[in-house]
Amino acid sequence: MRHHPLGRTGLFVSELCLGTMTFGGGEGIWSQIGDVQQADAERLVGAALDAGINFIDTADVYSGGLSEQITGQALKNLKVPRESMIVATKVFSETGTGPNARGASRSHIMDGVKASLKRLQLDHVDLYQIHGFDPATPIEETVRALDQLVRQGHVRNVGVSNWAAWQIVKALGIAERWGLSRFESLQAYYTVAGRDLERELVPMLRSEGVGLMVWSPLAGGLLSGKYGRDQQGEQGSRRTSFDFPPVHKDRAYDCIDAMRPIAEAHGVSVAQIALAWLLHQPQVTSVIVGAKRPEQLADNMAATQVELSAAELEQLDAVSRLPAEYPGWMFTRQGEYRRKQLADSAR
Repeated sequence: MRHHPLGRTGLFVSELCLGTMTFGGGEGIWSQIGDVQQADAERLVGAALDAGINFIDTADVYSGGLSEQITGQALKNLKVPRESMIVATKVFSETGTGPNARGASRSHIMDGVKASLKRLQLDHVDLYQIHGFDPATPIEETVRALDQLVRQGHVRNVGVSNWAAWQIVKALGIAERWGLSRFESLQAYYTVAGRDLERELVPMLRSEGVGLMVWSPLAGGLLSGKYGRDQQGEQGSRRTSFDFPPVHKDRAYDCIDAMRPIAEAHGVSVAQIALAWLLHQPQVTSVIVGAKRPEQLADNMAATQVELSAAELEQLDAVSRLPAEYPGWMFTRQGEYRRKQLADSAR
């Protein structure tokens, strides 16, 4: 298990992160995503630790707070030393009935971290993330509130999830101007069949030194190998009951068709090839893997041992490449001469 620095911090996190969205169950979408209870959750956390994973991600909204509660109790019951596990959680979504029980306002952030720490049974979290963009709250307010939590010691580092590149850069500029804690990571959707963030977000992450945590690396199970053009999955499976995130199905099926022979050649599952592709992308800091069963987690973790050849990576790139869009195709055309100058000067 390799470990990478988180953004521009000195904190190293494992290349796989254990996601806990399957913990808790309950009503609505959570019953469809997973219903992992305490004993089974502890088996999953223990297996992740044994494999070298030192990073775990949850959120206050997962199963109405049960995910955080189960996660915290699992770490306590397994007697995991606090410094051995990097704990990340998120705030933003609705956690109550009042008009202020949601969003990225100072009020909701301050209330949210107290509730999360209580459920997790911790005195601090290592990474506190804003789960979505709040159009009703000025970015300055959000950045200042997070900085206050860092200064108070409740939070060690801050990050963001599901923001656009311009929003993140604006927040980074505010943090730099006022000497505040900056976003060190972005948690975003990214798969071989969904490469949209490569247009704007990936260049921004590289430029600003922000880490990338990948959620739903198997596109909600679509890239698990259980689905295809003529294979719709078992009744009750994730994609048949909760068709999310949105995916360009034809492109996804093209990717699956390309991954199957590669998986057979390596003697591994299609899911492992999809995960291995992400682990080969230099912009990726950590890939979040969730599971309902130990064998499912074991299969996902085995992806760290899959080495894709240059030819295989090129084959997957060709079948999954995004169509050119403006201004990207002008960058390619107008920057060709200068890129050649740079390449020549590096020889």
